[in-house]
Amino acid sequence: MADQTFQNVVNGELVAAASGATYDVEDPTTGEVYAAAPLSDAEDVDRAYAAADRAFETWGETTPQERMTALLGIADALDRRSEEFVRVESRDTGKPLGLTATEELPVGVDHFRFFAGAARLLEGKSAGEYMADHTSWIRREPIGVIGQVTPWNYPLMMMIWKIAPALAAGNTIVLKPSDTTPATSVLLAELAQEFLPPGVLNVVCGDRDTGRRLVEHPTPQMVSITGSVRAGMEVAGAAAADLKKVHLELGGKAPVVVFDDADVERAAAAIAEAGYFNAGQDCTAATRVLVAPGVHDEFVAALTEAARGTRTGLPDDEDVLYGALNNADQLARVSGMVDRLPDHATLQTGGARQGERGYFYEPTVVSGLRQDDEQVQTEIFGPVITVQRFSDEAEALRWANGTKYGLSSSVWTADHARALRMSKRLDFGVVWINTHIPFVSEMPHGGFKHSGYGKDLSAYSLEDYTRVKHVMSYHGE
Repeated sequence: MADQTFQNVVNGELVAAASGATYDVEDPTTGEVYAAAPLSDAEDVDRAYAAADRAFETWGETTPQERMTALLGIADALDRRSEEFVRVESRDTGKPLGLTATEELPVGVDHFRFFAGAARLLEGKSAGEYMADHTSWIRREPIGVIGQVTPWNYPLMMMIWKIAPALAAGNTIVLKPSDTTPATSVLLAELAQEFLPPGVLNVVCGDRDTGRRLVEHPTPQMVSITGSVRAGMEVAGAAAADLKKVHLELGGKAPVVVFDDADVERAAAAIAEAGYFNAGQDCTAATRVLVAPGVHDEFVAALTEAARGTRTGLPDDEDVLYGALNNADQLARVSGMVDRLPDHATLQTGGARQGERGYFYEPTVVSGLRQDDEQVQTEIFGPVITVQRFSDEAEALRWANGTKYGLSSSVWTADHARALRMSKRLDFGVVWINTHIPFVSEMPHGGFKHSGYGKDLSAYSLEDYTRVKHVMSYHGE
């Protein structure tokens, strides 16, 4: 039974779906319904895009200083209400309260503040006479109305990654959150109305059909999605029919390459944390480890010990590293991947659902896998770390690059030259050396191959939400 009802945010107002239809939202720690959200249809998407289109006429003309002020206002308000957002995010996702408060909310506030400043520092070629009697210069302009779709693994953070650069560049937005995690998206959009004109930021809740309508709608000039490879391909195909610009941050299968001169104990502890954080529901999670033969057995033992010392449980338990998987389908997916392990693989620890209530899964380590195994080639998106033994650097590199993904990777070694060689040759948008998973606002995040294209964070993300115009003036006699 739902004890609260979310609403859409359209043209600065909280509104129900035009049809009055809703769907159930579950608490992943119990599997029980706790809220209802609007099941938006074509009419709701039309209204949201109409509002964004009208708002762009004025928001697109604002100065960088005005947009900066608005984003700083949102950041300060989010900071003041951080405890409320932590509670709401935790209820929607099952995340630990403590880690959400320390690892997500402050970072999200910082992202808003970064893009507030970046709005005033857009760059282009200097004006000049590239042809006699003609002066040319570059204008960077907002694209217009943007359609955005966010995932369920980091609903608040991924919303910030999308809306902050888009708003900083002068665009207006219609955003659809995942159907399983609408709560903080609606709450943040509601908060933002104090600082933005009506229609600049709109949120419509709904299912996959709602998202399809949002992408296929003729109004947006660009669509941006963070999600699965399948979803990204569908979005790219739909956008191509209307020649929309597309920004995709999709799946990952990060290789974590541990050489025999690495600090094994430190690496195992750090990789366990980076692999199990958020229940491994992270496209950059450290869940595919390649280990040199000289330290393989020692590393597997250390990683297994770290896994056994990792706890999952309820959000208010201060000793847990991660909470429940997001939904029943995801629990079934993770369970199925482990249940289908080939005979040559060894389950070192874990490998089962934890408890009978909610969607909890044990921290799991699997060794002995081969490069063509399903569990190596396919994103599991759960608290499962696999380990492979490589023979030499060439094989490590070949295996690391040997998947369809290209989002992130890491190298663990004391050899500086080797680290530089690997960082050059790894075909991934992010390479960490002797660490895994930290992000900063100033540096870009985005992948290659089936992990998509376009950048989140940094000035590169801001540029993605702009268009470049060449202006030339003749001044001859």
